[in-house]
Amino acid sequence: MKSIPKEFVTTPIVYAVKNTYQIMVPVNCETVMWVKVGDQYFYDDSNGILRSASSIHRMTVPMGLLDQEKKYTVYYRIIHERKSYFTESSDVMCYESKFRPIEQEPVHIYHIADAHNCVDAPVAAGRYFGEALDLLILNGDIPNHSGDIACFTAIYDIAAQLTNGEIPVVFSRGNHDTRGIYAEKFEDYTPTDHGKSYYTFRVGHVWGIVLDCGEDKPDEHVAYGHTICCEDFRRRQIDYLKEVIATCKKEYEALGVKNRLVICHIPFSEQLGIEKDTYSKWAYLLSKKIRPQLMLCGHMHKAYVSDIGGEKDYIGQPCPVVVGSQTSKEENSFVGCAVTLYAECCNVKMTDNQRVCILEKNLVFQNDDDDSKKENENEYI
Repeated sequence: MKSIPKEFVTTPIVYAVKNTYQIMVPVNCETVMWVKVGDQYFYDDSNGILRSASSIHRMTVPMGLLDQEKKYTVYYRIIHERKSYFTESSDVMCYESKFRPIEQEPVHIYHIADAHNCVDAPVAAGRYFGEALDLLILNGDIPNHSGDIACFTAIYDIAAQLTNGEIPVVFSRGNHDTRGIYAEKFEDYTPTDHGKSYYTFRVGHVWGIVLDCGEDKPDEHVAYGHTICCEDFRRRQIDYLKEVIATCKKEYEALGVKNRLVICHIPFSEQLGIEKDTYSKWAYLLSKKIRPQLMLCGHMHKAYVSDIGGEKDYIGQPCPVVVGSQTSKEENSFVGCAVTLYAECCNVKMTDNQRVCILEKNLVFQNDDDDSKKENENEYI
């Protein structure tokens, strides 16, 4: 990992959200911060007030601008004492970074989920593509829980060591991330769409949607102590899917889109024992309207590919489901998923932290004009 200022915990991380990049920088002292891309400045502010009472900064920049400029500069001042008048701060300091957007085919993606605060083994697995890595996906349960803010550092340690802040990252929340006193603050430390943990993204010719199942058990489960309302949260995403479908020309049918992905920590198309009706509606809307080519999941602590109509297809999955995170109790063992993505097909490899492939599968994407995907498409709409 390249050298960083002593005030930074890691390099900046560039997250893809909607048609923007959220450049997020964890810090170890009180600072104010902004970035420059081209000749434009973008600030971490609250209604015109530069934020300093936070251990992480977020600057949102237009995706097209950073893709064009291929570099950004982070500016910051250390706040020695913030006062009502005459705040004491340092001179302006800066950190420059190059950036490599996705511009060609194939796209090399590495998928990591269920790290549960382990860093070294997931990073070793994630180095499978080396410098050819184009996109990192962190798909839930990267921290072990949200009972301690220090757990969130694992997200940034993994992302920084694999990207150096120079390529995009897509982030998805997992069910363990909902547990603990700081779960309600999770959005402050991770990319969101105005606070929502579900959103679409576009990187080059790849379009995707991040969905969030929340917890994996009923709301009334004793483990949660009456602190969650994930059933309503999941139903709200039915409406969100309808909103995405209504604006499809700006989303998955936009000019230049060649690939359509679903990122979700829990493989909701399997038999989970909860929410069959809600998850069936998710699957139906995805299958009949959005027609994704691939869904990437974790949660099961196993590595496999579920085909449409296979034994794990409980509610009618919309596309092949790749469950790509095999973990064990040994901290030095981890399996993630390397995806080489083309417009009409992909190669999936489950690789361990020794870069050994333990499972490989080639997938040919279904034709988008398949009539079987268009039956009764007004249902649920």
